[in-house]
Formats: sequence, structure tokens, C-alpha cells
Amino acid sequence: MPRIVKSGLIQMSLPMTEGQGSIEEIKEAMVQKHIPLIEEAGRQGVQILCLQEIFNTPYFCPGQDKAWYTSAEAVPGPTTERMAEYAKKYNMVIIVPVYEREAAGFLYNTAAVIDADGTYLGKYRKNHIPHTSGFWEKFFFKPGNLGYPVFQTKYAKVGVYICYDRHFPDGARVLGLNGAEIVYNPSATVAGLSQYLWKLEQPAHAAANGYFMGCINRVGEEKPWNLGRFYGSSYFVDPRGQIFAQASEDKDELLVAEFDLDMIEEVRSTWQFFRDRRPETYEKLVEL
Repeated sequence: MPRIVKSGLIQMSLPMTEGQGSIEEIKEAMVQKHIPLIEEAGRQGVQILCLQEIFNTPYFCPGQDKAWYTSAEAVPGPTTERMAEYAKKYNMVIIVPVYEREAAGFLYNTAAVIDADGTYLGKYRKNHIPHTSGFWEKFFFKPGNLGYPVFQTKYAKVGVYICYDRHFPDGARVLGLNGAEIVYNPSATVAGLSQYLWKLEQPAHAAANGYFMGCINRVGEEKPWNLGRFYGSSYFVDPRGQIFAQASEDKDELLVAEFDLDMIEEVRSTWQFFRDRRPETYEKLVEL
């Protein structure tokens, strides 16, 4: 029998931003704006849903305001528990990217994975942290320390890469070696050079490793930072590197697509990505 999966990606603009309410009010407004699309995903029978990078806040990294430290929370914690109710209600896996507080001074850019019965399966912490051109992320996040885990959900083996991670092929390969069938990349990225790379790097990861990817980017401009225009264009790409479903550049949107995981077997049988690897030839490179 074919292994058909229906997956969804939500791209979203801000309803409220800094100066228009407290941090908790801003977070709650963003969650409330997501809920109708989360519910719609459930009604459409989406089996795996992924939200955008730190989905419940503005992308505050263009500034360096310590006040945003207070928006970080435990994982698992209040937001993951809230999303777990929707996962259980709709029998839907949900990937929930949030700002994580492990302890005082230990803050991470994190994505929690919740199974279709509402069970918390674990989390991925963004490994590659930029600090350049308005992306002052080292001010807010420690580098991830959990490696590149793959989560066995009800419907598929799922891995997560977050935003800037996509510029590095190494972790993408590890996710494939760890058994990922679908890799989700929740992002917050603005127009410019990034927009060209957006449709280049992730199809390359999918093709090089023989898995599906779901790639999410937020939309709109976010004041008061005015870093640029988040251009949406969330998409799904198959193990041949072909984009087969894509959202708009400027609209709040739920993108839904169905695909057959058996395509992974077909592609990997043709291109023996893992059989033909020569890790012993990479040792010198690793030593560098």
C-alpha cells in the first residue's frame, strides 16, 4: 500500500508588535491568529503540520532588547501543552517552534515535536546561530546541543532544521543518515540574496539525501525593526529536488499537500546515497 501523507505548513504575519501591547499580549495575539488555520488543517485531514520559526512572537532578532528574553518558555511547557490539545483533537502531528528557556541564561531557538495523540516526542535546538546583517541571534540564542534527532511520529520519521541551518549541508546529511523521511525547516527570512537561496539550498538537501522537505517562511514587514520583507513562499519539495506545492509571497496561508513516502525508496534505490558514501575519505576534512 502507498504511504500517503498529507502535510501542512502555516505562514503568518504579525497581528500585533512591539509597542502595541505587552510581550504576553503580543504572543497571545499571534497564537489566536494561528488557531483558525490550525483548526482548518485539522478539518482538511492534515496529518503533519509545521509552524514557522518561533511562531508565537515577532522575529525580534534585528534588535538587541533583553526584554524579549522574558518571552522564552520551558519546552515542554505552556505553548507545547496548548498545541498538544489540537494535535490530540485532530490526530495530527504538530511541529511547534518556540523560544525556549532551559534555565537562567540558557535560551534556545527550538522546535518541539508533538505526536498525533498529543504526546511530546522531543525537541530540536537550532545549531547554527547567525550574528550578522541584522540577524543578531547570538544575543538571544545559545547554539543547539541536542544534535540532529529524528522523531518517529505516527505517520513518518520527521527531522527538523531551523532557518539559518539550511545554509549548512552537514546537518541535512546527518538527518538523512538518522532516518528522516521528512525534514521541516521553519524559517524567518527576508527578501534579498536569501530569496534566491531559498529555492536552491533546500531542494538540494532533499535531492542529495533522498527525503521530502517542508519549508516555511513568515510574511510581511515587522515594525519597529523594519529588517525587510518576509516573503513567504513556503513550499514542499520531493526527494528529486522538485518543488511540488508552494504558497504565496504575501498572504497568511495554510499550504497543504499530499505525497507518497514510497518515493523515498524509489529514489534511494536509483541513487545509492548512503551505500556509496565514503566517510573514510572525509577524515582530513573533519580534522580541519
